[in-house]
Amino acid sequence: MASSSGLNMASPKLGLRLAACLLNISEARKRDIVEGVAKAALCDKQGQRKTQTTVLNIFSDYDYNRSVITLAAPIETLGSSVVTACTEAYDLIDMKHHDGIHPCLGAVDLVPIYPLSESVSLEECGKVARDIAEKLTHDVPDCSIFYFGYADQPLKRNLVQRRKEVSWYKRSNLNVNEIKPDVGAAISPRCGLTGIGASPYVMNCNVTIDTQDLNIGQQIANAIRGANVGGLRGIQSMAFPHEGTVEIACNVESFKDEPSSSRTDDSKKYVSYHIQGEEYRYFSPKSIERQIKKLADSHGVTTVGTALIGFTPDRCKSLAEQAILEGSGEFWKKRKIITM
Repeated sequence: MASSSGLNMASPKLGLRLAACLLNISEARKRDIVEGVAKAALCDKQGQRKTQTTVLNIFSDYDYNRSVITLAAPIETLGSSVVTACTEAYDLIDMKHHDGIHPCLGAVDLVPIYPLSESVSLEECGKVARDIAEKLTHDVPDCSIFYFGYADQPLKRNLVQRRKEVSWYKRSNLNVNEIKPDVGAAISPRCGLTGIGASPYVMNCNVTIDTQDLNIGQQIANAIRGANVGGLRGIQSMAFPHEGTVEIACNVESFKDEPSSSRTDDSKKYVSYHIQGEEYRYFSPKSIERQIKKLADSHGVTTVGTALIGFTPDRCKSLAEQAILEGSGEFWKKRKIITM
């Protein structure tokens, strides 16, 4: 693997403005389907290889029956790769037969577009997200879509708000006739409902606690949730039973400080990066793990493992540059596919 300094030198030579999609699909138990979706991102409709698209990672969780496929490409061509991957997923995954403990509504459940290169704007990512939605509803007439973030114009409602509005957290009590998609047909039993949008990079960090008591997990998830008093900024969290233990699943959002905000010692817990000259920060995975361990200790239980789904923003960018420079579309094969 090239050194970080080598990657930085390669970037100007590539001259690429990179973005990523952490594609969430409602399948993890059939590896051929998951890899089929990943490989579809690498070719156009005529089967020609897309030389500047790479699949960096595949994370599959059996209990959740959910996979996250990390795609990266120049912002100008990423949308095309996402469309071919989603089209394949709609063709292969039938929500009528889906079974898993993670909330979901769609065969393709989430399509977030994130800027990787500093020169790629959130507005540009939002436009790409909307273009993806329009192409998908044309190519897959049964799919239906809601927007979030910079694709949700002019409101820019975040993913949590939009998911609440479409009852994503309450699938078992869902009345699809009460939900009006932003784009596409009425919700079909096979395709379900897909969220497509754009925002600063969001990581997924899951910490496992050694207990079967879901109530303890829910208390910890509630305590670290950024929306609650005393929570960790930018953290959205839920607790799930998982392989005889409980997993605290965290979405780690990047955020921009308001000009009037003051920095405290907490800034040491964050990692920063830039989008178009503006600083964005996110809570570091190690700090999340430490906080969950502290809360678990107070309940008399221990933490037994942490999984980062995909990469940090800087790591994602560096690996994308390396993979494209090497012409490695199936980069994930150099890494172990994590199945939990």
